[in-house]
Amino acid sequence: MRDLWQGMIEAFWLIASFNADLYEIVLRSLQVTVTAVIIASAIALPLGAALAVNRFRYRRATISLLNALMGLPPVVVGLFVYILLSRSGPFGVLGLLFTPTAMIIAQIIIITPLIASIAHQAIRDLWASYHDLLISMNTTKWQRMRTLIWDARRSLITASLAGFGRAIGEVGAIMIVGGNIDHLTRVLTTAIALETGKGDFSLALGLGFILIALAIAVNMAIHAISRTERASTW
Repeated sequence: MRDLWQGMIEAFWLIASFNADLYEIVLRSLQVTVTAVIIASAIALPLGAALAVNRFRYRRATISLLNALMGLPPVVVGLFVYILLSRSGPFGVLGLLFTPTAMIIAQIIIITPLIASIAHQAIRDLWASYHDLLISMNTTKWQRMRTLIWDARRSLITASLAGFGRAIGEVGAIMIVGGNIDHLTRVLTTAIALETGKGDFSLALGLGFILIALAIAVNMAIHAISRTERASTW
């Protein structure tokens, strides 16, 4: 118990003194995850809107597959990306393995189905209300999608924040494709695992407190947006 309290005191001191190593890891984590969320959202939000608006033969199967991919094991994604980016893989010539880019790619694959599924549900409900109006105005499918995305923007921001929350706490895939290299690919989750294994509990706890703070901030943002959305419908 004494070692735990000592570690917590040292962890708070590292945070308060703006320890360079600690904040380098935090900034790299945010850089990787925010980039992944932006790219994944650019893919997932139009995809969710397209699935809500368009009718095609295998639409239900596509939606079911998308929902199933939400539970895709991160380590499997990491293995898949590792094989693609390794020297013997099809994209090995690009030299992306064990770089932040490889970590971003893995996170995009992990969170895109999650964001797309939430976006589809939100836009589908809105499409049920807007269907007759948009059809009567003779709008194109792209115009319908754009209108629905704009009007569902609060729900879609929530979807992106949910993707951020999952990506920032992911460790398996980015450990495989990033390698946890100091000053290059070490992020919050991989650093916590490493420092715990080394017995450096102060740095591990400091990083853990920051990770918890980020998770709480994301959940509070989702809650605030949800409350704002409900208030706007009353």
